[in-house]
Amino acid sequence: MHSSLNRRGFLKLAGTAGLAFSPLAALAGEAFNRKGQARLQLSLAAYSFRDFFKDASHEQKTNPARRIDLIEFIDFCAEHRCDGAELTGYYFPKDVDDAFLLKLRRHCFLRGVEVSGGAVGNTFTHPPGEKRDEQMRYVKKWVDHYAVLGAPHIRVFAGNASSGVTKAKAKQLCIEALEECADYAGKRGIFLGIENHGGIVAEADDLLDIIRDVKSPWIGVNLDSGNFHTDDPYGDFERCAPYAVNVQLKVEMQRRGQKKELADLRKFVKLLSGANYQGYVALEYESEESPWNAVPPLLKRMQGLFNEV
Repeated sequence: MHSSLNRRGFLKLAGTAGLAFSPLAALAGEAFNRKGQARLQLSLAAYSFRDFFKDASHEQKTNPARRIDLIEFIDFCAEHRCDGAELTGYYFPKDVDDAFLLKLRRHCFLRGVEVSGGAVGNTFTHPPGEKRDEQMRYVKKWVDHYAVLGAPHIRVFAGNASSGVTKAKAKQLCIEALEECADYAGKRGIFLGIENHGGIVAEADDLLDIIRDVKSPWIGVNLDSGNFHTDDPYGDFERCAPYAVNVQLKVEMQRRGQKKELADLRKFVKLLSGANYQGYVALEYESEESPWNAVPPLLKRMQGLFNEV
């Protein structure tokens, strides 16, 4: 089969040939061929309120008087006219079960907010053994949880090259883990988006190497505008945008060797439009000002920028 055939073409060919489709039968990842015009949908990442969740499994920096749960977060998204909400796995109850997930899904529907995606914290670079098996079980467990919620996408991490493991070997371990988990997720109609989150994917070249080598149509980039600490973060963002299955916008960025600076959100939106991106763009707020004050005007500004596309 010719290497230039993209994923969409492969799926069409497989369908007309009457082939039983398996995610692992797909070609190595290529840029998504999206027809029509760019379309950006506004979402908000729960991580933006990371210090305020009642059920946070991650350490919180503050102990504010005001606490929220995921139901209240959905209400916030609805009140600020978000199309979607990105529900980070860190903020679910520790004893999460289907009853809770169905309650949350029902509430999302009644408030007119889609679950734009989920996010988990994992490492895919462990060598074969219990640690690796544990990470695989963890990601698959959350695939099951997000499937109940109807989420189309889950953000995953790659990991670091541990002591004694070369970057090339770490990348291969990550690719193998992504293929197995994408096979599992794809059977539930869920994309896995590997985030440009330091470690072996700190540089765009390494991230794209992995994406292109993973043999699954259910893998893409979870593209974070604030995570390329390179000489040209905008250029790296532009290179990765055609592979994006989810986008997170931050209001700050940091070039290699320099201090943080305000991000040009309009420029990021134009780059997404140039890549003909169609999907969710979630505000992931990480700056110092309280999210209660900063997030509402940022969401309004982003929606205005999206309307210009």
